[in-house]
Order: sequence, then structure tokens, then C-alpha cells
Amino acid sequence: MEILLMVLVLLLLIGVSNVISRFVPFIPIPLIQIALGIVAAFLPSLHHVPLNPELFMVLFIAPLLFNDGKITPRDELWKLRTYILLLALGLVFVTVLVAGPFIHWLIPAIPLSAAFALAAILSPTDAVAVGSIAGRIKLPGKIMRLLEGEALMNDASGLVAFNFAIAATVTGYFSLTEAAGSFIVIAAGGLLIGALLGFAVVWLRLLLRRLGIEDVTLHMLIIILTPFIIYIAAEEFHVSGILAVVAAGVVHAIERDRVESASSVQLRVVSDSTWSVILFSLNGLVFLLLGLEIPGVVTKIWEDPAYQNGQVIGYIFLITAVLMILRFLVVWARDRQLHTSLITALSGVRGALTLAAAFSIPLVLQDGSPFPERNLILFICAGVILLTLISASIFLPMLVRKSEDATHQPEDRSEEERSARICVLDAGLRTVREEMDDANRQDGLELIGEYTRRIQQTRLEGISDMGEAWKQVVAIRLAAVQAEREVGEQWLREGRISPQLAAYFKASLNRVELLLTNRVKIKLLILVAWTAIRRLFQGRNRIPASITPSDPQWDSYKALKLEAVQRAISQVKQLENEDNRDAVLTVLAAYKGLALQYQTNKRRAGSRRQVSLQRKELELKAIQSERNEIQALYEKGDIDRQFAGRLRLDVNYREAGLFESQEGH
Repeated sequence: MEILLMVLVLLLLIGVSNVISRFVPFIPIPLIQIALGIVAAFLPSLHHVPLNPELFMVLFIAPLLFNDGKITPRDELWKLRTYILLLALGLVFVTVLVAGPFIHWLIPAIPLSAAFALAAILSPTDAVAVGSIAGRIKLPGKIMRLLEGEALMNDASGLVAFNFAIAATVTGYFSLTEAAGSFIVIAAGGLLIGALLGFAVVWLRLLLRRLGIEDVTLHMLIIILTPFIIYIAAEEFHVSGILAVVAAGVVHAIERDRVESASSVQLRVVSDSTWSVILFSLNGLVFLLLGLEIPGVVTKIWEDPAYQNGQVIGYIFLITAVLMILRFLVVWARDRQLHTSLITALSGVRGALTLAAAFSIPLVLQDGSPFPERNLILFICAGVILLTLISASIFLPMLVRKSEDATHQPEDRSEEERSARICVLDAGLRTVREEMDDANRQDGLELIGEYTRRIQQTRLEGISDMGEAWKQVVAIRLAAVQAEREVGEQWLREGRISPQLAAYFKASLNRVELLLTNRVKIKLLILVAWTAIRRLFQGRNRIPASITPSDPQWDSYKALKLEAVQRAISQVKQLENEDNRDAVLTVLAAYKGLALQYQTNKRRAGSRRQVSLQRKELELKAIQSERNEIQALYEKGDIDRQFAGRLRLDVNYREAGLFESQEGH
């Protein structure tokens, strides 16, 4: 029961981290999840299970690397094969041979063989961490593919070097010839077994389809089990399970087109959705578990009087600096490009794989004595992971932004922004088409027409100044909302409306203002939440959930709304000047349309209300799809945070207009 509770808490924290990330998008989600993991480690009621390195590799690293191998473009990896091997093999061994002696010189208490082991597990970059960091910034395509290919391959070389260094520390025996031969066997064997088993799984799925077995559940079970089975099988043959799942993922990608062309649409949809949830959960759990382990690792050193805290922190900074310098020099020696080399060097983020390998260090040597400085090695690993994550989060955006400013012309940016806006509108259009049925077909066709016109308009118009224009529109609209609010307060003071009706009017304005405000206002959130709570618990005098033409208070509310709209129009006209005339006309058009709606609205039958609700529901689904597409474009690095904010502002403004236009239907 305790383990189940821990799993549920961790899954809940993954969701919390995603919500937090929406409010502080400049902080990468791995850092947020590590911080939440650290906080969770201090919860007294949360059961803590020690990290099992072998179980961690099977449950987390195997499926994540399988997916990375499956989605990474093969043709681009093949073009970069020499460069990838240079980093995945050459850089790893250079790091071991140079950083190992440096660590031994810096910390003599760590034997040379153990220093080699520490350098080995610090040498490979973490595929999960690299992907999470890169998703927040638009890295150049070549660098991104290079990092992906390196992260897929260097785990095996780093772990092999680590295992031999640990064996040498424990037994006191090491043979370079045996180590080199074993590495070739382990790497080649892993690739071969992974490829063979990958083809076998693909063949099995095709055979089942030829036999008429199209059960979606069965096929999904096979897909989910594939990376776990292949990893375990490769490890049983004493070859690299990591390279085996990578090879299986690449094979799966090679055969994907043939397999998916024979599969049902339902299977493809279920497969994509299921893997999306699995990968989202596994990625989050990796960093939460890393955060859970850090307090225990740090405390052992921090509270030990044998270590000076400032000195051990200095070790972390020096070792991290050496790792980055070595990485920079190797990349620069090939490219001779300073800026690109700096980006690639900073992108060498270490992750949970490093700490998991460190936990596999034995407690004692062959003679029964404690493994030398095991706690200090764990502390250094945790520190290097955090430092590389933080440095990449701070400096990479600045370097990438500088690179974009130097290489992108204004017209290029305008075209990229136009393409992004079209992608967002396309997402809403697809949702309308998917959600259409016989009951809402007419509303759906009207929305399809609106989206089509919007997309065409976006293709024809320039959008370089659209951000400032929308800011003007929203500022004017917020001033108009304040004018409406003053009318409601005046009517309440004069006793022309009931307190319940005034509260409903105020709540509707709060919601519109919240939608129009790009940055979340805590006060408004509290007001909206408090209104909802009052509706739940109030009795006869509760605030109505909605007011429609069939409501006894409709005439009073209609009169209030019409006067509020007229006051808003007057306020907007007073704000007009040479610079904001277009924005003023946009807001005036919206308010005049709203006034016309209330002036012509009469008590209508329930069928008209149902049609309006169907239209509202359909359009809200489309708007949510637009928001999801904006977030996806931002996380992939296709748009920056500033432009994502402008797109969200556009969506929020349309939702606010929809909310007001549908009120009373």
C-alpha cells in the first residue's frame, strides 16, 4: 500500500509540474520535476524506495531509448554518423582518460581506478535530459540531430568503461586488451540482438494481421512489452541492453511505414495516444526519482565533519568545467566554429542515468573493505547533473537567440510566425471536423467557414506588427470591461438589481477579464474560484449559474447589460487616438454586435438555446485544440516564448468574445 501511495503521489507531481511549467515556461520541466522530487523526499508520510539501478534501467531507460530510436530521423543520423561516433566513442574515452587522472589529482582519496569510473559515468549525456532541455529552445537542426544520435550511443560506451573501472577497483586487476575486446563484443552483440528481435516483433505483428487478428489491445500489448523484453534478453546474453533497444527502435522505424499501412486507423490512434501517456509519465518519473535521491546523497556528505562543504562544492564546479572544456575542444577541433561548439558543449546535459549507474557502485571491495569515497562520488554525480541542467537552462537560450538574430532576416521570422499561426488554426479546424455530427452539422459548417477564412487571411496578410496590435485591442477591451463593472456597481447601489444578479454580472466580467489577461492575476483567480464555491454552498440566495431568456430576471439583466455595453462603447471612443484607431474600431465592432444581440433577443424556445450551446461547445473544443497546438509548437522549439504569448492572447480574446456573445442563450 505504501509503494502504491508513493507511485500515485509521483504521478500527481508529474501533473503538477506540467501546470507549473505553463506559468514559468522559462524554467525547463526537468528542473521543476527535480525540485518537486526534492520536496517530496521530505514528506514524512511518503514511503521511499531506494533506487535499484537494474530496475531503473529496465523500467525507464529501455522504453525511452526505444522510442528515441524509433522517432529519430535515420537519414540525418546516417549523414552525421562520423560526428556521432566521434562524440559517442571518442569523447567518452577522452573524458575517461583525461578527467579520470584530474579527479584523482584533485581528490587523492579517490583511487585512480575509481576516478576513472567516476569520469566514465559522467561522460555520457542523458537522452531524456537532452530532449527535455532542447524542447524548450529551438536548437539548430544539425546540432539537435547530433545530440540525439550521441545520446543514443554514448550510454553504452560510458557504462562499459564504468564497469571495467569498477571491476579494476574491486579486484585490483585490469587488462586494456580484454577491455577493448569486451567492448566490441558488448556493443556489436547488443546492436545485433536488438535488430534481430526488432525484426521478429515486426514480423509477429504482420503475421497476426494476416491471420485476421486485428485486436487493438493485443497489438498495443506487444508494442508496450517490446523494449522491456529486448533489453532483458540482451542483458541475459551479457551484451548492451541499451544499444539493443536503440537498434530495435530504429528497426521499428524502418518497418513502420509498411506496418502502419496495413494497420487500422484505430490502432494508430490508440498507439500514439498510449505511447504519449507512457512517455510523458516515464520522463517525469525519471526526474522526480532523481530529485527524491538527491537529499539523501547530499545529506551524507553535508553532515559528515570529514568534508568541508565549500570544498566539495568546489569539486563539482571544477569537474563540470573540465567536462565542458573537453567537450568544447573535441567539437571545436572538428568544426572550428566557436559559437556552434559552445552550444554543443553546453548541451551535454547529464541526467538520471549517471546517478543510477553511481548507485550500482558496490559497497565493499573484494577484500571486504569499504569502497573508497563512495558517498563523495554519489554527491559529485548529483552535483554535476544539477549544474549541467542549470547551466544549459540559463546559457543555451541566450546563445541560440544570438545565433537566430545573426542568421534570420525579419522576413524569415515573419514567414515562420505566419506558418505557426496557420498550424494553430489548422488544429482548431481539424477539431471542428472531427467533432461534427448530425446534431451540430450546421454549426460545424459555419465554424469551418470561419476557420477557412481566417487561415486564408493569415496567408495573405503580414503579421510582423500583429503582437502590438493585439496588445492595444486587449488594453482597450480591459478598459471597457472596467466601465461595464462600474455600471453594475451603480445599479446595485441604486437598488435596480438584486445582489445575486449583481454578483452574476460581476462574475461574468471577472471571467472575461481573466481570459483577456495574458499573465494570470491571482486576485482574479481567487474571485472566480470564490464565486464557484459560493454557487455550490449557497441556498435560496445563491448566485445563478446562468441567466437565460426564460429566467424571471432576464429583463433586468438585459437592461443592465445594454447600459453596460453603451457605457463601454463611450469609454472606448474616449480612448481613440491616431495610434490606436484600428484597435478601437475592432473593439467597437465587437460591442456593437453584442448590443445588437441583446436588443433583438426575445424569449426563445429551448431548441434555440440547445443550438447555441452546441455551437459554444464545438468552438470551445476547437479553441482548446489551438491552445494545445501552441504549447506543442513552443515545446518543440518552433516558436519562442514571446510569440507563444501573442498566440495565446489571440485565442483568449476570441474565447472572451465567445463567452459574452453566447451569454443568455
